[in-house]
Amino acid sequence: IRYYKFISLFCRKPSYFSASFIKVFNYINLMEQYNVQSSSRTEFINIDNLIDRYINKKNLTEGIIFIFSPHTTAGLTINENADPDVTADMEKILNRLVPWEKDYAHIEGNSAAHVKSSMMGSSVNVFIENKSIKLGTWQSVYFCEFDGPRSRKIWIQGVSL
Repeated sequence: IRYYKFISLFCRKPSYFSASFIKVFNYINLMEQYNVQSSSRTEFINIDNLIDRYINKKNLTEGIIFIFSPHTTAGLTINENADPDVTADMEKILNRLVPWEKDYAHIEGNSAAHVKSSMMGSSVNVFIENKSIKLGTWQSVYFCEFDGPRSRKIWIQGVSL
């Protein structure tokens, strides 16, 4: 029934939007910030545990979760978690596509990190089902560090259905 209320919000006439939005707003949880510490220049850090912590803290059962990286030299992605060679290969391919040593104009010397961050993206959205993130069998959410080591943060917000 809650799912129907949420979806029907977008199917109503604009004059009903305000009242319906107030009802849906009760299902939106406040954003939380979590720290992520990288230990090398390029690193793929599994953040499933931080997402699970948010889900448990907010007592989310069903819904959608939004994860955002507010950094221009780091990103987020969903990929395989079973074989560490996958993230090692991703790093090799990204370094081949966007090498550190090139004739870049950006004076800070981290242009490659900016480009790689844009390639990965700054956010991911995942469904929540039975108080867990709903991912494929081998999938995890990764924070992608491209200009480390650094102390970073991610922002997480959920919508309960």
